[in-house]
Amino acid sequence: MLAIRKLARGVANVAVEELPAPVAGPEEVVAEVDSAGICGTDLHIYLDEFETAPPVTIGHEFSGRIVEVGKSVRDWQPGERVTAGTYFSTCGHCRPCREGRPNLCPERQSIGSKRDGAFARFIVLPAKNLYRVPDEVDLESAALTEPLACTVHGILSVAKVQAGDNVAITGPGPIGLLALQLAKVAGATVAMVGTDVDHERLELAKELGADHTVDVTGSSNLQTLVQDLFHAEGADLVVECSGAGPAADTLLRLVRRGGRFCQMGLFGRPINWNQDLVCYKELTVTGTNASVASAWPRALKLMAEGRIQVRQLVTHRFSLTAWDQALKVAQMKQGVKILLKPTADF
Repeated sequence: MLAIRKLARGVANVAVEELPAPVAGPEEVVAEVDSAGICGTDLHIYLDEFETAPPVTIGHEFSGRIVEVGKSVRDWQPGERVTAGTYFSTCGHCRPCREGRPNLCPERQSIGSKRDGAFARFIVLPAKNLYRVPDEVDLESAALTEPLACTVHGILSVAKVQAGDNVAITGPGPIGLLALQLAKVAGATVAMVGTDVDHERLELAKELGADHTVDVTGSSNLQTLVQDLFHAEGADLVVECSGAGPAADTLLRLVRRGGRFCQMGLFGRPINWNQDLVCYKELTVTGTNASVASAWPRALKLMAEGRIQVRQLVTHRFSLTAWDQALKVAQMKQGVKILLKPTADF
């Protein structure tokens, strides 16, 4: 089978290789990948800004069908449509693991970075990580379960968005657009903030329910603009989803005194920001890392009920052999969510 592999640490060092198909262990399954999403983390892996254990197959957002079950697997059958949590293994005994926060396990090994991931025709997974895809959800949409689960964890559990909140979100990419929808479901008023390269994404944000969209390019009085939009001193909650350092600084200026700042995007490197404002404004600052198991059923339920729209986020589809082209589209922020289709004949 073909697989997109990070071959060694360092910038790039990614290539399409031919590998033998994996075999399920006793408590594992093999799934044939229908769709796999390119995530910002995958770009960080390409740029060597995210820890990996090469050689390793990239990709952690996926959906597919089971083709093989291990001899000890009882609850799953070939042909079932699935997606899966990304933690191939955790230690199980550290404090975060015992507190139900395996996303913080220091020995966590995730698919796509330290274990072989989904940018291949087949992927092997622990059966305990599987989630059935509801009948109401198509497989391309199901490939976005992982980013939605991360956003459910970040927006609802960590940032704790509330009905009536004024929320400003930077970065109208997949995570930002999912965060927008979750905040709206919770009853918040939302301003989506982007730059001049985000024109089409900001238009999509309007379609997905944004109360306001703001292009910060060339804006000299952004704080006053957002205050006028919210009819308030500033945003109650600001959420950084772009992974761009200037966006974090922008949100420090937009959040009200006594407000909350949540970081979801990864910068890939240290950034400069005015942390004195955290003190002067007495902000509650939180970060959110990946997802926890409880977020996955919630994400699938929200999609199945049509309360969160993910199909509109899918703008590009590529074969594995067109990986370089898909990467360029992602780096240039063209479209929104890019899917790789390992079994498609483009």
